[in-house]
Amino acid sequence: MRTTFKRWAVLALLACGAPGCVSTTPDWDARFGAATRSNLAAQVLDPSGAASRDPALGLDGRAARAAIDNYQRSFARPELGPPAAMVDQ
Repeated sequence: MRTTFKRWAVLALLACGAPGCVSTTPDWDARFGAATRSNLAAQVLDPSGAASRDPALGLDGRAARAAIDNYQRSFARPELGPPAAMVDQ
């Protein structure tokens, strides 16, 4: 009876310890960053856009420069008056 218990105990310990000897790191390393790369690729509108010599459609240079200047100046001068969240009654 005692030897049967020892056999089962040794077998159980070996069964519990065997998975610790298996290396899963190469499997994980092979796919490391795959989700990030696929998400980044999904956000690219035109992968060959950098090689294209055609100008982008949208604002002309003067209008874009004026928009950027207005945006930058909005941080330089403080707003006058109470904040928008306050309502005067």
